[in-house]
Amino acid sequence: FSQGSSCCKMAISPYIAQVEEALAEAGVTPTICISVVVAFIVIYLFNTYKGAIGGKTVHVPRVEPPQISSTPKPTNVGKDELSCDDPCRGDHLGVVKMLSADEVKERIARARAAQEDWKKTTFEQRDVVLRSLLDYVLENQKEIATIAGIDSGKTLLDAHFGEVLTVCEKLRWMMANGERYLRDEPRAPGLMAYKKTWVEYHPLGVVAGIIPWNYPFQNMFGTLIAPLYCGNAVLIKPSEWTSWSSMYYEKIMQEVLRRCGHSPDLVQVIPGDGRTGKALIQSGVDKVIFIGSPTNGKRVMESCVENLTPVTLELGGKDPFIVLDDADLNQVTSTALRGVFQNCGQNCIGVERIYVHESLYDEFVDRFVGTVKKMRQGVESEGKTMDCGGVVMPQQLNIIDDLVKDAKEKGATVMNGGKRKEGSGQFYEPTVLTNVTHDMRIAREEVFGPVALIFKFKDDAEAIRLANDCKYALASSVFGSASHAHKVAKQIWAGTTTINDFGVGYLCMDLPFGGVKVSGFGKFNGPEGIRDCCLAKSMVADRIPFMKTELPKVWRYCRKEEEGKGSSSCLCCVLSPCFFNTFSVSGR
Repeated sequence: FSQGSSCCKMAISPYIAQVEEALAEAGVTPTICISVVVAFIVIYLFNTYKGAIGGKTVHVPRVEPPQISSTPKPTNVGKDELSCDDPCRGDHLGVVKMLSADEVKERIARARAAQEDWKKTTFEQRDVVLRSLLDYVLENQKEIATIAGIDSGKTLLDAHFGEVLTVCEKLRWMMANGERYLRDEPRAPGLMAYKKTWVEYHPLGVVAGIIPWNYPFQNMFGTLIAPLYCGNAVLIKPSEWTSWSSMYYEKIMQEVLRRCGHSPDLVQVIPGDGRTGKALIQSGVDKVIFIGSPTNGKRVMESCVENLTPVTLELGGKDPFIVLDDADLNQVTSTALRGVFQNCGQNCIGVERIYVHESLYDEFVDRFVGTVKKMRQGVESEGKTMDCGGVVMPQQLNIIDDLVKDAKEKGATVMNGGKRKEGSGQFYEPTVLTNVTHDMRIAREEVFGPVALIFKFKDDAEAIRLANDCKYALASSVFGSASHAHKVAKQIWAGTTTINDFGVGYLCMDLPFGGVKVSGFGKFNGPEGIRDCCLAKSMVADRIPFMKTELPKVWRYCRKEEEGKGSSSCLCCVLSPCFFNTFSVSGR
């Protein structure tokens, strides 16, 4: 730190006191951790940010957050309105008007008009927008996290980590790497050595994102950042269960665009239900990004067929968490708890199946269940924090309860929970089930709730077989010694496998994120995710201006009989082996 530039010292120093204070509040002695924290910050700034910090930014004044409605929940909501409620407290938050099909078309037209100017902007201008947005999020992160927590029932800790941190990292990564992956990319011309070949990445136009309710802030901005940076306009159709917060987040994004000199119509929220989403897809957008269930993903694909609209689908997971016989239980137990109960289990890459080697099984279960029994669940308030929040969608409570009941009827043992929490609010008790088998619905269907399923296995082969015995394949985790875990991880069929950790692959933004099987297709993040929002256009030109293709007479149409009679195919027969036999070694 002492050897860093004075600029970086000035940037980092103000945060040291805040770090010490936060550690003290958490009961951690600062002297133990401060050197590690400083080292992390320095490495982060010097090695990762590089040119992505310190550029031009525009100050964006605070956007007034939505106020909780003072009126009781209406008994009769209009057919074109959405009633928004706090899933934990039961408070009525307000009413959001749905857009009609004609209004959706009008929004698309506005977005397309705005995109005509936006696609001509430089990467430097787009960096200003992202950097200004990042500054705003950092300055107002508690307010943003609080609104997300109210609308989606999550704890403030889950909101900071799951909503704010992920968006900040995506913004940072995009500024550091976006231009590099969108520049013209040279390609080898192969046989046509006298030609110059390259790929250009052009914006598609208007991209529609249809997102779920589990992470309203992250889902919205995580979906829009890449297509926006590529030069597209973006329309976001949020879940009807979290429209209240989404309208606030739209105001933030539009204010950032306005302050940076761009049309706010570049990013718009399209509130509504399934009918609104269908109207959005079928009204002429150029790409659809959908995050949700396999059932709704199929409906989205059906709607995309009419215009052959390209679509990226992320359809959830049933992620396995494998604990090998040489795993460190001290790390494994706490990580498994976080993997299962983060955001009350409403996490696309949440841990849904825990497979533990028989030699560690009993001790793992004892440790895991012992902690779950102490977990606090309920409504957070000043000075009163919770470990687990509520379930956003009322129907999801029924889905969770039906799956748990089916498992109990088929012989599963309830070690904790197993029922809805008594009292007000949409809560399902943190639940642990053992003696679960793969013929139970709960072992095969996505729970998307605070339920841990713990299985026992005898050897690696059985663990791999059980982990892959599932129609979902989004993410996975394997714990054990490095070499042992890596050997097993290579045999897990999933979009992402993390060794000795959980979920951090999504924060490694240079990696593509997406699933296989019914978990969907297409990628978020990484160069694959960015380029998925573009037209990859192949370009060919003369390498040397005076060297042009001119066909010999024997290969021209309508040649005279005497001009190479019978010689054109013979020439190919002679030249082809000569070329490919001579240069085949270049492909090794």
